Amino acid sequence: MEGGKDHKSGKRKSIVVGPWGGNGGSSWDDGSYNAVREITIVYDRCIDSIRVVYDKNGKPVTAEKHGGVGGGRTAEIKLQYPEEFVVSVSGHYCPVVHGGTPVIRSLTFKSNQRTFGPFGVEEGTPFSFPMEGGVIVGFNGRSGWYLDAIGFRLSRVQTTPLFQRVQKKLQKLASTASKSSSASKDKSRDAS
Repeated sequence: MEGGKDHKSGKRKSIVVGPWGGNGGSSWDDGSYNAVREITIVYDRCIDSIRVVYDKNGKPVTAEKHGGVGGGRTAEIKLQYPEEFVVSVSGHYCPVVHGGTPVIRSLTFKSNQRTFGPFGVEEGTPFSFPMEGGVIVGFNGRSGWYLDAIGFRLSRVQTTPLFQRVQKKLQKLASTASKSSSASKDKSRDAS
């Protein structure tokens, strides 16, 4: 497990959670970003593939697709970024064929505003990680023909600079709105 990977950048530390699932396929790691913008899942009896669009300093970054080409159903999750972010993922894993290695059978994503899923079949061993005040900033796992295993990089909500900027802007708007009802147009002089 390469948990120390983030330290070289000296930036915000993320916590690696998981992975859950089987040990088939080969391992992958999308790394750490500011937040998740979109998730595309292709599935049927299990999760065939996942592709995530992250946010990096206000710009969308599309990661590689992980998994195979099968699956008849597609789910596209588009988050109302930056107000909405993924806070937890849960699901199930078990072999899809008798004697096979476990694969991810279902996934459910929760944002700070709503729930997406479950996608796939809720069968096998359940997994979830409840973490208060956390935001998912990256995915990792194993994949081949299917999504074999999935894990996450979590960051504390308070440490995302964008979230802090949004909060500051909202506070500024609130104070400006209350001032502007009584103050003149030129607020820049008394903005101290």
